[in-house]
Amino acid sequence: MKYSIQQIANFLKGTVEGNPDVEINNIAKIEEAQEGDISFLANPVYTPHIYTTNASAVIVRKDFVPEKTMQTNLIRVEDPYEAFSNLLGFYNKNHDKMGLETPEFVSKTAKIGKNVYIGAFTYIGNNVKIGDNVKIFPGSYVGDDVVVGDNTLIYANVSIYHDTVIGNNVTIHSGTVVGGDGFGFVPNSGKDFKKVPQIGNVIIEDYVEIGSNTSIDRATMGSTIVRRGVKLDNFIQVAHNVEIGENTVIAALTGISGSTKIGKNCMIGGQVGIAGHLKIGDNVKVGAQSGISHSLKDNEIVVGTPAIPIRTFKKSSIIFKNLEDLYNRIQQLEKELKELKETSKS
Repeated sequence: MKYSIQQIANFLKGTVEGNPDVEINNIAKIEEAQEGDISFLANPVYTPHIYTTNASAVIVRKDFVPEKTMQTNLIRVEDPYEAFSNLLGFYNKNHDKMGLETPEFVSKTAKIGKNVYIGAFTYIGNNVKIGDNVKIFPGSYVGDDVVVGDNTLIYANVSIYHDTVIGNNVTIHSGTVVGGDGFGFVPNSGKDFKKVPQIGNVIIEDYVEIGSNTSIDRATMGSTIVRRGVKLDNFIQVAHNVEIGENTVIAALTGISGSTKIGKNCMIGGQVGIAGHLKIGDNVKVGAQSGISHSLKDNEIVVGTPAIPIRTFKKSSIIFKNLEDLYNRIQQLEKELKELKETSKS
């Protein structure tokens, strides 16, 4: 990356305050940036750093008013965080790869779109359809009859089982498994378990991002569905026949049991456990480490195990913190009551 401040400002639709000809060759945090770097200021907590930063340019809000002298150049925009995010995306594109590396296996029946990159040691199965501008990094497996939409990124060592359908502009990070068998077993006449064949698939809609080492199981029948705009963190388990609604975000180490339906625009914290066959409404918020054992209505905010409304949880937590004191007081009262009874008898 090597662009002038003016070129970057043009890309971000911002205005320059300072020297527009200074060259930028890297992106860095405002507190760590050096000459030639560009950074941004969106959170007021970091405002003191703009007066000491060595960055050659900082992206700020249009109405930012400095209180001290600065040594850096400014690019003024409507939303610094969004602008910086766009810049990161632009910077990332400069690392794009193209073409087929060797060795790799691409089935003769696979259909590959334009401007595709397929990394070394990647396997592309029969009747696979890969759209335009797709990037599949080394060591990935794409099974038979998989469909991958345009502009999708599949990072190294991702396994995508047969019949999976992936939309446009999807990102799947390393180590993720999409379409593995759901956890389906039934006890037979003995003490062991018989596997239930999992004949469904996984559907991932457009603009979904899936973190590393996440598992999304295929449906027993029908489809496990991750709707448009969903963002999944690392190490998440999505069981068979689960459906996750549009624009829902789920943090790391969450497990969703089979056939549960999660609504749109939900926010689910890390290490949450969700039981099977539940219905989670729209706009629901679940605190970290919660255990969800019952269905939730639209707009509920819950936390705890078992999960309860957040206001109830906060009141309960105050009582919980005072349990030792309450216990000691009860012990003292019981002692005094016992003494009174003995006195009354005598």
